[in-house]
Amino acid sequence: MKTLREVRVGETCKVARLHGEGALKRRIMDMGITRGVEIYVRKVAPLGDPIEINVRGYELSIRKGDAELIEVE
Repeated sequence: MKTLREVRVGETCKVARLHGEGALKRRIMDMGITRGVEIYVRKVAPLGDPIEINVRGYELSIRKGDAELIEVE
């Protein structure tokens, strides 16, 4: 499967699984990124970090390291 980091600007994807453990996984879930939620990739910074996404009706910027932990369909 591919990760959120591999999704291109303008594409929408659905979260299939979250990797990571403990506080890191909890922090991602607290941002509203849970299994089954749709994510729209708005922008990617020129050097690839951070990635700006729309999730649950709000805008969010996440690091590409965190985006690698989010498996999408």
